[in-house]
Amino acid sequence: MSKLGNLGARLHRGEVGYDFVKNRKIWYGISILITITAILGLAVRGLNMGIEFQGGAVFTTPKNMSASVATAEGYAEDASGHDAIVQKLGDGSLRIQIAGIDTAKSDEIKDQLAQDLKVGAEQINADLVGPSWGDQIADKAWQGLGIFLVLVVIYLAIAFEWRMALAAFVALIHDITITVGIYALVGFEVTPGTVIGLLTILGYSLYDTVVVFDSLKEQTKDITKQTRWTYSDVANRSINSTLVRSVNTTVVALLPVAGLLFIGGGVLGAGMLNDISLSLFVGLAAGAYSSIFIATPLVADLKEREPQMKALKKRVLAKRAQAAASGVSPDAEPAGDERYDDEPEDAAAAVVGPRNQPASRSRGRGRPSGKRR
Repeated sequence: MSKLGNLGARLHRGEVGYDFVKNRKIWYGISILITITAILGLAVRGLNMGIEFQGGAVFTTPKNMSASVATAEGYAEDASGHDAIVQKLGDGSLRIQIAGIDTAKSDEIKDQLAQDLKVGAEQINADLVGPSWGDQIADKAWQGLGIFLVLVVIYLAIAFEWRMALAAFVALIHDITITVGIYALVGFEVTPGTVIGLLTILGYSLYDTVVVFDSLKEQTKDITKQTRWTYSDVANRSINSTLVRSVNTTVVALLPVAGLLFIGGGVLGAGMLNDISLSLFVGLAAGAYSSIFIATPLVADLKEREPQMKALKKRVLAKRAQAAASGVSPDAEPAGDERYDDEPEDAAAAVVGPRNQPASRSRGRGRPSGKRR
């Protein structure tokens, strides 16, 4: 077995692990700091909306143009007085986008570009783009996002419980806010591809979260019938048991997206790939982070406010204090230990960190279900 596979097996059995839930305040603080930075970037710099949302004109030059992208960009900005985005297409032609201009201005810019680029005006194709199409896309995207979030909350509340639904909702808003804020800080153009990317990352983020929640739901059955582990212990166990799986799926998903963003957009200069690849890259990374560091610790926080979980935690801590005072390991099972035959089977792995001796599976056999020793 590979080292990573061996680590995953040991994490699943509870032999090793990291206490994510115990350090949740650190993760909350980091997330709040990143979120505030994203919101400030959005408020100060704003989003660089593409021509589909602002309206404007797109000019396409003849094939095999000798002018460079930088030269054509300078010509376009001088002729229009607006910022221009220039891309060199595969056949050597130039695609020049200028937002916020009308039909009359478009004709003037076309003539000036033809003169600067030393081509005939009839050889430059000009297409006007109205902002109404982009507005329709934005409206549909907001409607789709709203419907998606409502359905997600309802589904998770039914399949799991409302606390998990609330935690997943917070994690999704966290991922969207960070992704949009990064767009504002970096200054990449927001296009319909960006909208598609934002809606796509919601599914990835939710997938990782549901995997952990499913493990948590299974391991917390009848948790109040034992006095060895708190809800936070089992929640931490759920994170560790699915950690390698979450990391593997995230890395595999990020590799092709990173290729689009850094190689396609950065090295090869295919700027049209930046709009969707940046949203996917940031969203996938933020989704993996939120499922591990935000969603599950938040569920543990909410659950341990319940009277039953408060009482359980009090009993567990009292038992651990008693064991420490008598010099007995809290993982051992002394003769007077309170244990039930219907105790969750996975609960024995809930304590984070290596165990000195695994609990004997032969203990407690032959006792009636639900009876104390």
